[in-house]
Amino acid sequence: MNSFRQHVALAASLLLGSAVGLPAIAGEPAMFSHPRSTEHRGRDDLLTAGLGLSGLQDMAAPVFADLHHPTAQELRRRAVWNNWRGIADLAQGGGYGTLYGSVANVPGREFSAFATLPGAKQPHRVLLQLPDNFDTAKRCLLVAPASGSRGIYGAIAVAGAWGLPRGCAVVYTDKGAGTDYFDLEPGLGYDNAGQVAKPAAGLAFTPQPATGRGVAFKHAHSLDNPEADWGRHVKQAAEFALETLNAQLPQAAPFTFENTRIIAVGISNGGGAVLRAAEDSEPWLDAVVAGEPNILAQGHGARSLYDYTTEAALLMPCAVPKLGIPSLPISDARCAELARLGILKGDTPEARQQEALDALHASGWTDAAIRAGSIAVSYDLWRAIGVAYASAYGRYPFDAHPCGYWYSAITYPVARALTPEQRIPLWSDASGIPPGNGVVIMDPHPIVDAGITGLRCLRALWTDDTADGRRVRKGIEETRAAPPRAGLPVVVIHGTDDGLVPQAFSSLPYVAMAQAAGRDVRYWQVKNTQHFDAFLAVPQLAAVYLPLLPYMYSALDRVDAYLDGKGALPENAVIATVPRLGKPLAAENLALPH
Repeated sequence: MNSFRQHVALAASLLLGSAVGLPAIAGEPAMFSHPRSTEHRGRDDLLTAGLGLSGLQDMAAPVFADLHHPTAQELRRRAVWNNWRGIADLAQGGGYGTLYGSVANVPGREFSAFATLPGAKQPHRVLLQLPDNFDTAKRCLLVAPASGSRGIYGAIAVAGAWGLPRGCAVVYTDKGAGTDYFDLEPGLGYDNAGQVAKPAAGLAFTPQPATGRGVAFKHAHSLDNPEADWGRHVKQAAEFALETLNAQLPQAAPFTFENTRIIAVGISNGGGAVLRAAEDSEPWLDAVVAGEPNILAQGHGARSLYDYTTEAALLMPCAVPKLGIPSLPISDARCAELARLGILKGDTPEARQQEALDALHASGWTDAAIRAGSIAVSYDLWRAIGVAYASAYGRYPFDAHPCGYWYSAITYPVARALTPEQRIPLWSDASGIPPGNGVVIMDPHPIVDAGITGLRCLRALWTDDTADGRRVRKGIEETRAAPPRAGLPVVVIHGTDDGLVPQAFSSLPYVAMAQAAGRDVRYWQVKNTQHFDAFLAVPQLAAVYLPLLPYMYSALDRVDAYLDGKGALPENAVIATVPRLGKPLAAENLALPH
């Protein structure tokens, strides 16, 4: 690829603030296309879109002046509001903005584009936030992939909140996932500003084919298995940032991997992505901080997300009552169906519950992880992950799911296209994977079995030797991690109570693998911490669980000081926290290492 020509074109277009697409080299897509730049000052800053802490805490989303024609600025503000609330605990008494974290008004500019990896069918979004107080002497850049399947602002509460007030630039990537849906019947998706558009306008995701029934979305239906390329997405985002800095700050250029401090930081899927970037043998990264990472390592205890989520989808609803957690009607129905099929053999509901719990224990689940995993049971997350990831790993198009699932809007029981009222805010409002925001999972199996037929099919893609199973498992194997580059400082942080990505299956085997290979990986295990800080807005959860973000910020502080030559890297630690028990969060609850 003649990247030099493309880089010059990108630099020129960003310097001029152009929003037109870049010309592609003959026969190849442009590395970066559809660049866009915007200014954010005064009452529309980089970090909170002018909302401040009180606006982020508001229970109602920012409104559109015209519901059917929102401006790009209104869509951005709503996306920022949703992504803050989806990641951080902003509740009164939770300590955000007072005990830890920042919601400072940070003026600056944003530069975004579609980035395409060589050989990829679909682009990933990249977006650089360049604060006006960017420190050209320190040249600090954070690279932040979104958590989960969130959109381009999905790491703003993780990286932006730490980096922007300090004068660091922050570049984000949706890592090939995000909130880029495509409504198939009308043929509508989302452009670089998040506005509804036709493919001719240039979309972040256009399925192949682009006609059919229902709704497609990028993570599941790109045909790229994006998780296999998460590390490459992170590096390409950093390349975009350096080129943009060169274009926007020519007096301080050149900005290169050699003279710019680059720290990769992410949580959940974003944590897995930065660990995959850490494998690169080229010394472009200066440090990595990964929180609760979805990572598939080599070695004892390592399990893929698909393996343990499909297991949990079948067994956890039956198991949680044995830990004192009330069951749901759908859970009772699924347990009864498993008994009818002979999968659970106990003679009574209590015996079947114990049998399910024993099976989870035997495969490595702890009681703490199961208790927190009950949150995923109540939100139907286990099924949602299994359905979407089966499509992604197997590179299936939207109409060829191996278990027959598909996605649509619905007026029960009839599938239909999204209404304009659902479609217009979807890019801003969605968290990534359906169900939600008007898009539902369509289950082709008999409703009388409480969904067990579909769940068994999803599980069989992991356990059975079929063509579809081999196809899905091949995609999963493409995501397996290697140790980080020798000499690269890496800090991994994980809650011991994480029930969505249990550390026993992810961080623990990854750290063991990396340390056995002689790599400089430090590990904080945080007691009384689960996967979702945002869920601590529920008082019952806030009483027993603590947020993870304070430890992410603390690790970034420690890594930054180390790179400045002013401190040591954190030591391995099991952090003995103290639950709040209904009181406001205090420093003694967190017990942050010094």
